[in-house]
Order: sequence, then C-alpha cells, then structure tokens
Amino acid sequence: MHEDQQFLETLVKALVDHPEVVKTNRTVDEMGVLLTLDVHAEDMGKIIGRSGNTAKAIRTLLRVVGMKHDARVNLKINEPEGGRVSRDMEASMEPNGNDVPNEPKSLDQAIDDLKI
Repeated sequence: MHEDQQFLETLVKALVDHPEVVKTNRTVDEMGVLLTLDVHAEDMGKIIGRSGNTAKAIRTLLRVVGMKHDARVNLKINEPEGGRVSRDMEASMEPNGNDVPNEPKSLDQAIDDLKI
C-alpha cells in the first residue's frame, strides 16, 4: 500500500465509528493520483464535517503528503449504499411520509400555489 493511501486509511479509521468498513482504492493517471474512499453510511457526516470542512482538511493533508512524492493527490468520497436522499427527491415526496413522489404540477397549479 502506498504512503498516501495508508495515511488516508489511518486518518479516516481514527475518525469513524465503523473503521472495519473503511475501504480505499488508489488509481494513477495523467491527472495524478486519485484516492477513493468508502465508509459506513452512518460515518459520512464525520468524514464530510460541517460545511464540508473535515473533507477539505483531509484533501489538504493528502496534497501535502503527495507533494513529498511530486504527485498530485485527489480524494473522491463515494456515497454509501442507502445514503442520504437527495434534496430534490425529498422535496418531491408526499407530506404524509409516503415514498411516492408527488405528481408534477401544471404551470397553472404552480402559479396558484405562489399566490397569497
């Protein structure tokens, strides 16, 4: 395992509640090194952090590790299976909590909804 990949794994395992699930993958192409990270769905918040600050910090540290070896290191955090529902999908769900998307509204209905 390369130094940058080992560093990422060690760092992430120290942050999460499910370190046994943490997986990393390393690929190299003309753009540099790409590390992909998979974590347990419950740990995504810890890895992303408030406003993405933890993820930004991890990426910064990985770039510093990469500079030691004259490599550009990037990080991709994979969305776990059963991850969060996208805001668009959540907004289209019925208010009663059913996972049935609402029917699209006509333009007239949308305008009527905007009227006070």
